[in-house]
Amino acid sequence: METSAEIKSSSEDVILSTDNVSKFYPIRKSFLSRSPSRFVRAVDGVSIQLPRRKTTAVVGESGCGKTTLARTVTMLIPPTSGKIMFEGRDITDKKWQNWKELYRNVQMVFQDPDSSLDPRFKVKETVAEPLRGLVGAGGNEVRKQVEESLEAVGLSSEHSDRLPGQLSGGQKQRVAIARAIATKPKLVVLDEPTSALDASVQAQIIKLLLNLQKQYELSYMLITHNIAVAQYLSDQMAVMYTGNLVEYGPTRSVIEKPRHPYTITLIASAPIPNPWKRNLLNIEIKGEVPSAINPPSGCRFHPRCPYAEKICQEVNPPLEAVAPGHYVACHFVNKTA
Repeated sequence: METSAEIKSSSEDVILSTDNVSKFYPIRKSFLSRSPSRFVRAVDGVSIQLPRRKTTAVVGESGCGKTTLARTVTMLIPPTSGKIMFEGRDITDKKWQNWKELYRNVQMVFQDPDSSLDPRFKVKETVAEPLRGLVGAGGNEVRKQVEESLEAVGLSSEHSDRLPGQLSGGQKQRVAIARAIATKPKLVVLDEPTSALDASVQAQIIKLLLNLQKQYELSYMLITHNIAVAQYLSDQMAVMYTGNLVEYGPTRSVIEKPRHPYTITLIASAPIPNPWKRNLLNIEIKGEVPSAINPPSGCRFHPRCPYAEKICQEVNPPLEAVAPGHYVACHFVNKTA
């Protein structure tokens, strides 16, 4: 994959960028083995830029590396290689250790609020925790900020003394969002924030996220497999396949004119609530998603791609511009025009 230099953007307009970031998980034959024999290549050479005060959606099917990328850019798990820049600072540099500053400005909302909220903490304690630990606030300042955060997500003061077990699924996710915005961050990573919720509650949370983005001037990185959610929430869309970034650009351009064969398949498979406007694939995709332990050589998608030729088996294509701000990693992108 090419580095982020291929994607042209002003550094002032970018809040976070990755340069050829990879995350490999070692697999050992046994507990006695000193060195791993193989690796799970969860994220493999991803370069992406997140615009300031906008939403970048990372989409793809389960197992493509979306959540691993999210946890890597937030430094919850360190990358195996590559560079991550936040507001012009290399946060992967071992000399830079200001973790409180980073996590005050970068927060994450996890997919399952049941596992991300401490069942023993009341709502007010959950929201107050990052304020005390990262901001160093206390007393009335914490109390005031907790009330403000809960009000911003649509929860009343009566919810502050409840435990997570006394809340509905939508209310739990609102608490998770309140905790994320309590420190007034600049970037919030949303890992499937609506997938565990009912359809009616999903719409409420999506509307809430849009309102909060305007109110607090937030930048979002949205992890989702739901094309409809990505289309509604995001300004930029990045498509991942088995650890690689295969297409990236303005959401409208990627949705209306997808150019990578995998992106075309992904969008065409999204359900449309209209039997007269069903998406029908113009190309046939065969086979299964390859293993992240032993991925194919060259382009990861070539065993399933109807346009693949010999070069696809040998060379992993770089991201190249096909339209202003729209990049595709495909040797034969002209065939999908």
